[in-house]
Amino acid sequence: MRFRLFVLLIVATWLSIWLGTGSALAEKRVALVIGNSAYKHVGRLANPANDAALVGGMFRKAGFDAVDVRVDLNVVDMRKALREFGGKAREADVAVIYYAGHGIELDGTNYLIPTDAALETDTDVLDEAFPLDRVLFAIEPAKQLRLVILDACRDNPFAKTMKRTVASRGIGRGLAKVEPTNPNTMIAFAAKAGSTASDGDTKNSPFATALVERLPTPGLDLRKAFGFVRDDVLKVTGSKQEPYVYGSLGGDDVSLVAAKPVVAGPQANPDAEVRRDYELALQLGTRDGWTAFLNRVPSGFYADLAKGQLNKIAAEETRAAAAERARQAEDEKARLATERAKKAEQEKAAATAKAAEDARLAAEKTKQIEEAKAAAAEQRRKEAEAAAAKATADQQSSENEQKTAAVSPPPTQPSLSPQETTRLVQSELRRVGCLATSADGDWNTSSQRSLTLFNKYAGTTFDAKLASFEALDAIKAKPGRVCPLVCDRGFKADGDACVKIACRAGYRVNDDNECEKAQDKKPVATREDTKKRDTERKQVEAAPTKPSASGQMICNNAGCRPVRPGCRIGTQKYGSATSMVGGGQAEVCD
Repeated sequence: MRFRLFVLLIVATWLSIWLGTGSALAEKRVALVIGNSAYKHVGRLANPANDAALVGGMFRKAGFDAVDVRVDLNVVDMRKALREFGGKAREADVAVIYYAGHGIELDGTNYLIPTDAALETDTDVLDEAFPLDRVLFAIEPAKQLRLVILDACRDNPFAKTMKRTVASRGIGRGLAKVEPTNPNTMIAFAAKAGSTASDGDTKNSPFATALVERLPTPGLDLRKAFGFVRDDVLKVTGSKQEPYVYGSLGGDDVSLVAAKPVVAGPQANPDAEVRRDYELALQLGTRDGWTAFLNRVPSGFYADLAKGQLNKIAAEETRAAAAERARQAEDEKARLATERAKKAEQEKAAATAKAAEDARLAAEKTKQIEEAKAAAAEQRRKEAEAAAAKATADQQSSENEQKTAAVSPPPTQPSLSPQETTRLVQSELRRVGCLATSADGDWNTSSQRSLTLFNKYAGTTFDAKLASFEALDAIKAKPGRVCPLVCDRGFKADGDACVKIACRAGYRVNDDNECEKAQDKKPVATREDTKKRDTERKQVEAAPTKPSASGQMICNNAGCRPVRPGCRIGTQKYGSATSMVGGGQAEVCD
């Protein structure tokens, strides 16, 4: 017993020392920084070398264990740098690669370009540049976080001059969207996929300047840090450049620099040492470990938890003993049956076996109950500790915000003219399919109607009479078409275009824009036909009504009159001088 307590104390002491050493032992961080400025076959870039020096200094100040800054690498040096960094990443918890220079997108794949690349044809990209997957492969061994930062979304001169071996091969503007397949991997672009980034008017790009300002903040989650970077770059560039992050992390906060430890003061948690001993006993999970803990801490919250853990162990021991007795009873029952023992002995053995099985089932149920109780108690412990930690963090955050508010000016919207704001909103409305006219900066009736359509299909309520920053942010958040495509009669929507509806032979397009079988229409009397019949009837009525020599009268729809001289009542025949008057009887004149 004393030996086990001694071992327990040794392990507790070792754990305490390990926990007290901080993040130096718990986390190893490495970074590779590349800045390519001096390109041999296109113009020199002013900022990448400066940006690499700035970002590399940031990683060093942040306490990274290894920071390798490389400038103006050709294809051989760049391959060597990635290979060497891959070896360092295998021993690291956090691995970061920053690249500034030219990049190119070919058929949806992103490539980083060394300084000696010529890229005379599109196939040269495969031999003279490095695909982004090669960079991801270098950081893949890192255990906790893999981060790639690309300031390579510039307007690329190689894409304008290279010859295409296949006419349909796509060479995009900026870099293409990526979706990392490995967990805890993030890829940050200086500009959204398909757009370009600015070098700025100073020696460092707006993206690099924002990175060194935001990323080293102690305890700041990376997702929020890159959100601040996005806001800073949008503000500096007048909303022309929007950084973007691809990939995802888990639910826990992940910061590039660990939060500063809170100095224990007079209000330090008195249960901290007890909690540490409890967690150590929990890791051991033995009866002796819990007994030693209860001897030291006989009462209180953690003592009750320890007693629950002991009950769980006792239930497991009872279950194991009952299972063993049930097994022995079954063996005895089988033995007697094999040896053809007397019926009474077999019945007794069967009863014993049944009782042992019932006891085993009861012990199993008791074990499950005790395990559930222990699990629930452990969950309550974690929730209580998390709530206490959150309360402390919230208090600290509130104090920091109050300090920051005292010295920091309130945030402002990007300084854009109303016409520039209108043009940006119109451009985004065109992208989501709600505006058909050009983005001319004139917020006219067509533009107002397009924002009304966006409100209808996006579920928003922006004032259509003006173009606002709020509406711009909401429209930019939509990844694709929002308003449906409307086509004229005889045309149908095919993706983002209207195509003519083609019906097979004998069919035509109806009013519902569907193909239906064509049918011959019966002739319909026109207004001219009706007018002609009325004229003939009036002429007949106006004719003189002298009696005929025969004294016969002819009647029709217009009334009765005498048969004209030289005529008689007869039937109508084609090819004769017969005339029909208004329907009814026919007057035949020779």
